[in-house]
Amino acid sequence: MISQKAKYALRALAALAQADPAEPMLISEIAVQQSIPKKFLEQILLDLKRSGIVVSRRGKQGGYLLLKPADAITFGEVLRLVDGPIAPLPCLSQTAYRRCEDCDGEHLCEIRHVFARVADATRNVLFNTTIADAIEGAGEPKAAPVRELLTA
Repeated sequence: MISQKAKYALRALAALAQADPAEPMLISEIAVQQSIPKKFLEQILLDLKRSGIVVSRRGKQGGYLLLKPADAITFGEVLRLVDGPIAPLPCLSQTAYRRCEDCDGEHLCEIRHVFARVADATRNVLFNTTIADAIEGAGEPKAAPVRELLTA
């Protein structure tokens, strides 16, 4: 399962992607529109800003904007940023590999072989589905609308 924080991050990015790209959105606007607690959203947007996905503007006309285009932000990138490794087993992680404590050998592990296929399929979907795809919600390999994905 993905965390609530990851769901909120994806919903905030969807809101920013659907907004006027020339008009920054206030945290309070995003929070109300997406039903996200404002304090939690502030933390999430700071993380997204640090990783170069969004940018903030200060002042009267301030707020948040996408720094990267919505069609260049993948679900996998956001999930990895917010929740960490995507793999179901530590021995399958691409970013935080760790041998399983009870492992007698990865090449002999039936469990690893099955979950390697799961991890590959999951990564394929997540890293080939963008925020723009989710908003459009049409066709393969595009994803369902963000609300649908995040409430499933």
